[in-house]
Amino acid sequence: MVNVALLGCGRIALRHAELLGLGHIKGARLCSVCDIDEGKAKQFGEKYGVNHYTKIEEMMAAEKKIDVISILTPSGLHASHTFTLAPYKKHIIVEKPMALTLEDADEMIRVCDENGIKLFVIKQNRYNLPVQKLKNTLESGRFGKLVMGTVRVRWCRTQEYYDQDEWRGTWAMDGGVFTNQASHHVDLLEWMMGDVESVFAKSATQLVDVEVEDTGVAVLKFKNGALGIIEATTATRPKDLEGSLSILGENGSVEIGGFAVNAIRSWQFKDANAEDEIIKKDFSTNPPDVYGYGHKAYYEHVVDCIENNGKALVDGLEGRRSLELIMAIYESIETGEEVFLRFTPKKCRLGH
Repeated sequence: MVNVALLGCGRIALRHAELLGLGHIKGARLCSVCDIDEGKAKQFGEKYGVNHYTKIEEMMAAEKKIDVISILTPSGLHASHTFTLAPYKKHIIVEKPMALTLEDADEMIRVCDENGIKLFVIKQNRYNLPVQKLKNTLESGRFGKLVMGTVRVRWCRTQEYYDQDEWRGTWAMDGGVFTNQASHHVDLLEWMMGDVESVFAKSATQLVDVEVEDTGVAVLKFKNGALGIIEATTATRPKDLEGSLSILGENGSVEIGGFAVNAIRSWQFKDANAEDEIIKKDFSTNPPDVYGYGHKAYYEHVVDCIENNGKALVDGLEGRRSLELIMAIYESIETGEEVFLRFTPKKCRLGH
């Protein structure tokens, strides 16, 4: 049994605690929780029958059975918490984004390697059933020449959401819609379409009072010659509209929509085959409770990697890849110029 501790008992921790604390992850269980807010830590601990702590050092000293720590703290603290935890030589899971600067991401990778532990970056939407089927079809070459890839994040986050915590909507600790809400979609687009050659982006803060953007668009050129579009906003009103991914190729096109890239809207190819009907019938939508589906599959993957010393689908290097693209988007916004990857951020405000 893989024993998992949670660092951070905020909004996203509810999903992790429910899956681990109620026995929904085969081969893993919740063993302890930690948060600087004693009230939050106690509430989680009592609800799931595990010990709770307010200091990392106290938890690590007392809980010798810990195998993995999930870092669920504000984005701006992911790196420092990884640096603190790595010497304990327990595997680390970190929520997205893994860090807010490339320097921190590189150091996170280094310290985990140095201490002989695995670093997992959560990108749970890769495990959505429609997404898995799309990836397999892409790898089979059925699309032929790729033409365009598009993601759209049209979600609703009001001022009340940003006012929940002082760190939300800040450059130093959070980032805007590209970093936070759209980071999974940015990852999926790059995972499907391949490495990005360049990006040009614009952003605005439309409906909320925060430092960062709530709306943005980016035009991408991929190294394979295809083009890409990222459209992201938390200024959709009055409620969430979609989180979608479209891939267009010379031999077919697929669009996955729903709230969280979880439902096939269109699946069509020049040369249809029997598998198309099976996919549309049996894999077109995730099972109920879409928000938790990917996290469950992700934790099962982590357990398998630990027990069999396997390679993580999204390790530190893979997590860094989408972070670099997000930072290139911000660099383009600040400079008003097309940014070519690889690059060294100079005007990007994320993490500062």
